[in-house]
Amino acid sequence: MSCFCATQEEFYCEVLLLDETKLTLTTQQQGIKVRQHPFTLIALSVRRGPPYTLYFGVKFYAEDPCKLKEEITRYQFFLQVKQDILQGRIPCPFDVSAQLAALAIQSELGEYDPYKHVPGYVSEYRFVPDQKEELEDAIERIHKTLTGQVPSEAEVNYLGIAKTLDMYGVDLHPVFGENQSEYFLGLTPVGVVVYKNKTQVGKYFWPRITKVHFKESQFELRVVGKDCTETSFFFEAPNKTACKHLWKCCVEHHTFFRMPENDANTLTRKLSKFGSLGSKHRYSGKTAIQMSRDPSISLPRPDQHVVRTHSKTYPKRLLQTTGHRSNPKTENKTIAPSPVKR
Repeated sequence: MSCFCATQEEFYCEVLLLDETKLTLTTQQQGIKVRQHPFTLIALSVRRGPPYTLYFGVKFYAEDPCKLKEEITRYQFFLQVKQDILQGRIPCPFDVSAQLAALAIQSELGEYDPYKHVPGYVSEYRFVPDQKEELEDAIERIHKTLTGQVPSEAEVNYLGIAKTLDMYGVDLHPVFGENQSEYFLGLTPVGVVVYKNKTQVGKYFWPRITKVHFKESQFELRVVGKDCTETSFFFEAPNKTACKHLWKCCVEHHTFFRMPENDANTLTRKLSKFGSLGSKHRYSGKTAIQMSRDPSISLPRPDQHVVRTHSKTYPKRLLQTTGHRSNPKTENKTIAPSPVKR
């Protein structure tokens, strides 16, 4: 009878990590089993394909990533934020872009060496969308001043600057307000931020958000004020699917980042009622405060070795006739192709 038994179909899957390397997995039905990897099981829902391509990334951004206890975790945050800036999710002023990129170069190449780092070496790397030669010159100048910083130190300094950027750790969702005005709701480590025309017009902290709810494409955010009165704010999502996704993300952020200061406080207990969130969906992992207080988690773990991979490089930009990049045989400049956004 065994010849009539159906054999389980096995699918191969690739996970693209933040350092651009790929991890090959195999999956059967609902689970994905990792082969030849320290992690034993990753539970993922895979519905479309093959082929399957998954992307590893940061879900909850630490309010202060410099305080993360393990170097490997800080390194992953560094890679994520670097990718966010490159792909335009975190807008960055020119001077800050130059500082951050110089620290990234320091982490990757070490201290400036005039014999190894000839003019134009920065142009082989990508840090911002539509990268210009002017920025690369500024990066090179700053890189020359960074001495004595090992990769882990450069990455901490990078995160220390990046965390101050307005859009750091902001998960944006487009919505409509009154008179079909366009807004964005940004989920952050501290609360929900409301943007209109790229300007922040509202901010609601997680401890004061008492309910998030959706019905069809309408999203409700209920907030308690300083006078302990509740106010509901309603937004219209582009469709029901987008609204449900916004709601689920909001529930998970609310649960993960909520940090009541005093459980005996009446207002805090009121804000902590998860039953008011309006649905059966719950975040099942540990919250930020639970992780920080868990006695079974001893960080940093001993004998942890961080393996850093080289960034993708591009053809070096041709030198111009002016400045320290002079080349009498070259009159025109070319710009190396930018990486494709995912």
